[in-house]
Amino acid sequence: MTSYKLLLLPGDGIGPEVMAEVEKVIGALDALGLARFEIERDLVGGSAIDAHGKPLTDEALARADAADAILLGAVGGPKWADVAYEIRPEAGLLRLRKDLGLFANLRPAICYPALADASALKRELVEGLDIMIVRELTGGVYFGEPKEITTLPDGSKRAVDTQVYTTAEIERIAHVAFDLARKRSGRVASAEKHNVMKSGVLWKEVVTKVHADYSDVTLEHVLADNCAMQLVRRPKQYDVLVTDNLFGDVLSDVAAMLTGSLGMLPSASLGAVDAKGSRKALYEPVHGSAPDIAGKGYANPIAMIGSLAMCLRYSFGLGEAADLLESAVTRTLASGARTRDIAAEGITPISTSEMGDAIIRELKHAA
Repeated sequence: MTSYKLLLLPGDGIGPEVMAEVEKVIGALDALGLARFEIERDLVGGSAIDAHGKPLTDEALARADAADAILLGAVGGPKWADVAYEIRPEAGLLRLRKDLGLFANLRPAICYPALADASALKRELVEGLDIMIVRELTGGVYFGEPKEITTLPDGSKRAVDTQVYTTAEIERIAHVAFDLARKRSGRVASAEKHNVMKSGVLWKEVVTKVHADYSDVTLEHVLADNCAMQLVRRPKQYDVLVTDNLFGDVLSDVAAMLTGSLGMLPSASLGAVDAKGSRKALYEPVHGSAPDIAGKGYANPIAMIGSLAMCLRYSFGLGEAADLLESAVTRTLASGARTRDIAAEGITPISTSEMGDAIIRELKHAA
């Protein structure tokens, strides 16, 4: 059996707790003969600042570059609120994305049947929800230059963030979206602001041009603000939703909350496929470091475990193992197991570790 090199970056806050559950799942996959891994570990974010004075060392980046895939927990927290902007915990994550060329962020928003009533929306609006948001991750306003705060002659300040996109950057993320749609329902919605932003004009133009190569896929253009409204009004109208870095950040969080909890949802950040057919990839939950609950055993590990399932599917082609793991999560929830974030009133929540153990039991039963 092929052995895959995994780099684990637990990060900060609840990151180490949810990563510990993934390590247990990795051990179960190995014991069941479903997948085998060589594990390395390193620091990122605030923990790396504490140890090395920077949010990501060159050595950690080299390990990430050499790995077949990376699993990351979470970064940041109030402990590092006053560090210099250039070495804030999030800068480590941004460097990983940029230096490894992880341009395509896949964020599924799936409403598990057992949790339809946990959503802020009515059950009929979210039951069966399955959206894939494809967010461009290495361009746009987060990386555009100039990015600065300057002092004006009168002593006031001026802040500038620059939204920049090229044809090639838009083309490659559009191809990812259309290729995914072919494996799903054959529908893509592209969200931008062509009515007020020149980058939106180019985005719409390029996505439309790329669509010409996908006659079997339908394309809809939607203004990003209207898309946010539609996600709350009638979310199941969308299947694959492609958008830029800034709007993708916002819209994916909106979509995540439709499912009941940010603690439920994984993500994948993928690079381009190289000549050998492989690609750089980083997998992480969409939730933050939640420092207020760190160390208390309250964290929900499902998003982190789901990120491992995405890793099995997209990096290693282990679709059967991914299906078994995702089904184990579904059955665990159907059994009534709930961590604090998804426990209804009157339900006694279980701990982070207990949820991981419950999922592993279901995995072993199915395998």
